[in-house]
Amino acid sequence: QVQLVESGGGLVQAGGSLRLSCAASGRTFSSYTMGWFRQAPGKERDFVAGISWNGGTTYYADSVKGRFTISRDNAKNTVYLQMNSLKPEDTAVYYCAVKRNGATVKTASSYNYWGQGTQVTVSS
Repeated sequence: QVQLVESGGGLVQAGGSLRLSCAASGRTFSSYTMGWFRQAPGKERDFVAGISWNGGTTYYADSVKGRFTISRDNAKNTVYLQMNSLKPEDTAVYYCAVKRNGATVKTASSYNYWGQGTQVTVSS
């Protein structure tokens, strides 16, 4: 079992920045690829970014490439999402999740543990 707790969301103006954190407890955190997803009202949960177990490989949705950076600190059992140049369309609840081994990184169904989410609101 893995427990995930996201934090760092809030209200920010367009062009601003936020840093999300996801603290993990339970199973060996450092063994798993981690992902960030987001879900806006009335929409599906979409992939945002992913990072391999050792941080050596990162993945991004085209919509956030160049603006968001995913990182992890396995000593602290924490994964981060640095979000810069935020846009109103980035407004959503952001979730972190643990990916099953061998599953596709950018698909929500590949992840079997999820946090409760943190709200990010970007005003224009």
